[in-house]
Amino acid sequence: MTQTLEPGDPPIVEAAPSDGAKNKPVGAVIAAVGIPMFMVTLDNLVVTNALPVIKAELGASLSDLQWFINAYTLSFAALLLSASALGDRIGRRRVFLFGIGLFVVASAACALATEPWMLIAARAVQGAGGAAVMPLSLTLLAAAVPERMRSAAIGIWGGIAGLGVAVGPVVGGAVVDGLNWQWIFWLNVPIGLLALPFAVRMLSESRGVARRLDLLGLLLSAGGVLAVVWGVIHGGEDGWTTPQVLVALIGGAGLLVGFVAWESRVIDPMLPLRMFRSRALSLSFLVSFAFSAGVFGAIFLLAQFFQVVQGYTPLESGIRTLPWTLVPMVVAPLAGLIVDRVGPRVLIAAGQVLLAIALAWMALITSTDIAYGSFVAPFVLAGIGMGLTFGPSATIVMASASTADQGMASGINSTVREVGVAMGIAVLASVFASRGSYTDPQAYVDGLIPAVWVGAGLVAIAAAFAAFLPTHLRHTT
Repeated sequence: MTQTLEPGDPPIVEAAPSDGAKNKPVGAVIAAVGIPMFMVTLDNLVVTNALPVIKAELGASLSDLQWFINAYTLSFAALLLSASALGDRIGRRRVFLFGIGLFVVASAACALATEPWMLIAARAVQGAGGAAVMPLSLTLLAAAVPERMRSAAIGIWGGIAGLGVAVGPVVGGAVVDGLNWQWIFWLNVPIGLLALPFAVRMLSESRGVARRLDLLGLLLSAGGVLAVVWGVIHGGEDGWTTPQVLVALIGGAGLLVGFVAWESRVIDPMLPLRMFRSRALSLSFLVSFAFSAGVFGAIFLLAQFFQVVQGYTPLESGIRTLPWTLVPMVVAPLAGLIVDRVGPRVLIAAGQVLLAIALAWMALITSTDIAYGSFVAPFVLAGIGMGLTFGPSATIVMASASTADQGMASGINSTVREVGVAMGIAVLASVFASRGSYTDPQAYVDGLIPAVWVGAGLVAIAAAFAAFLPTHLRHTT
């Protein structure tokens, strides 16, 4: 196992994979965890190019558009740690399979929605299913793959996640153009139904240290994050000093303080604060949060630019984002192959610098009549930056936790990333709403430019944190 050791840390002993795991072909194991994970990551961005169409058909507001994304990401984030703990307790494969099934059912409910609130509610249930799939896919993979192949396998896992990000806008655009927006959700049904028996056959059951479910911690953390994000979303529309916004922001902050206090006292915490004593883990979580907030907050608005401002169809808009979204699929596996040699700090820090430059470049050149070719270079630069981040970030998290804590560490990292996505969309959309609107192309650009600048600033903060990550991962036996 590749471990990140701090001075004075005791040796970390890892249990060997089960015989069942050893006998499974590595490619089949990667496919068994990767196909459901691809389905989950696809739904992070598959909606983005459909937002203008859904806005028109369902009569949705800007706030509704944010909740179509954030209902998924917040539910996902709130339940990740509980899903990881439940997997450690009753079986990771069992919870993983349940998550796939719930995701399929919720996808059908999304497709049947006829009102904004119905789609928001179904997206929240979809996020709950995704919460059982995403972190456990990485934990199941790490347990099943031999140590000598683990970094490469995690790099491929990161590439699959990158592929979900890459094709999400294009798939969404193609489906909306060729059929209707409901089919972006119907597509998950056959994929999920095929993935279930394959995962049953190829994945072996594994467990971690059994922990009690921290229900109070779940309520405090979920309530706190939900209240803060709600306050940020509505602050831009209703005013930051309105009573409901102030109550949400102050109340949410209070719940989060209470969550930290409770986690420091409870015997089996949902969020073990001892993990934050690891410099590698703490910094990796901070990088994940700032990176996700800046990048995905910007993507939420940039994905709509080509339709709202330049009049392209959803498919044409999705195709135009490919120089950005396809590159991580190529770069992430390569980063996974070399992370042990060059170290995670170099790759992750370089990725954040490239992303910050790319977003700043986009903010500088964006206008109502900009030629598409002007976006290609910053899109490619942003794609390289994302590819350098996905695989090495997962590697450093898994390497910095003991075998018993790997599921929890993966869950925390995914939680931090998804909360970052929700917070980034809320913050950047609030910046957009304060300066622009959907009323005409120039108004949209007037709001987009300052929002993307904020995104660039958040990613620059991620680069600063990444500069202090460990230089190398040390191999131990």
